[in-house]
Amino acid sequence: MAKIFATMLFAVSLAAMPAMAQTPPARPGALAAQHAAAAGSWNIVFDDGTSRRVCLRDIEPLIQLAHPGPTCGRFVITDAADRATVHYTCPGAGWGRTSLLVETPRLVRINSQGIVNRMPFAFDAEARRVGECDSPPIRHQR
Repeated sequence: MAKIFATMLFAVSLAAMPAMAQTPPARPGALAAQHAAAAGSWNIVFDDGTSRRVCLRDIEPLIQLAHPGPTCGRFVITDAADRATVHYTCPGAGWGRTSLLVETPRLVRINSQGIVNRMPFAFDAEARRVGECDSPPIRHQR
């Protein structure tokens, strides 16, 4: 049974390869949607009612809200002018898959799920630009 499952999994992965080959290669530090949102102070409201205010130069730090510090490897799944989906892996800290939808330069919808510190997480959030920054913007570190 395990051998049949492994064979089917291999066949499915081979079938997916042409689609993956058509995806443009990730450019280090750049997403097409990266500058679609205005820089400034943003309020992020999570689906559990909590919120966080951050100062952003671009939307890239929104990809790793559950893993805000570590340098993580990334695989870009979707890269368009108004949306991005990224799978990332942070050695020793977990992984995540985040989708960003830039509705306007002042509104970004976020869906993220993964593992942080060996525990699963999943959330939806809405980020709205609320003004200018009081402190320097957060920059994504690679």
